[in-house]
Amino acid sequence: MSTIAERLAAIRSTLPEGVELVAVSKFHPLEQLMEAYRAGQRVFGESRIQELTVKKPAMPDDVRWHFIGHLQTNKVRRLVGVPALIESVDSERLLELIDAESARAGVISRVLLQVHVAQEETKFGFLPDEILDYFRRRAFESLKATHICGLMAMASNTDDMLRVRQDFETVASLKSRILEIAPDLRGFDTLSMGMSDDYPLAIDCGSNMVRVGTAIFGERSV
Repeated sequence: MSTIAERLAAIRSTLPEGVELVAVSKFHPLEQLMEAYRAGQRVFGESRIQELTVKKPAMPDDVRWHFIGHLQTNKVRRLVGVPALIESVDSERLLELIDAESARAGVISRVLLQVHVAQEETKFGFLPDEILDYFRRRAFESLKATHICGLMAMASNTDDMLRVRQDFETVASLKSRILEIAPDLRGFDTLSMGMSDDYPLAIDCGSNMVRVGTAIFGERSV
């Protein structure tokens, strides 16, 4: 049975230069995170604020934490200032609240806007037309303490790889169109797409950040 370090090395060998690996560590114990850390991994993804706030002080200071779960508005104040990147900003209302709480706390929050392209109703995110409208209205100009770094998305949960590719290509196209609409955007360069089962396809479609959990840590314990 391969170790976490061996699985990390195998995954890294498939990543082109410039693609960042987020180790999705949600529901996995600190011992496993430390094994990944000792193997050189520095970016970890958590989906629950309570779990993140327990793990962060227990891990070395040079770890960069990404929040990748659905963020409820009543938990924004607890999260602001904790992760290096909030990947799952799924509505304009949530973005405005993060901005207000970041300004109140005196921090700058780095975020990705989550796009909803998957077939399942359960996925959260801006619809393609909504996100284009947001940038056409230049609503981002009102942000005081939040930097939009790019887009995040999940593909449809299906074995149909043509559908998965279509989802990824749609999001990559949205990123290009946003930069055409607002060419003055700075630092809007992250495309977070792809998980354990489909990250090579996501990279092929333009992803430069992949979120891999099961392929590193095995099946989660919860």
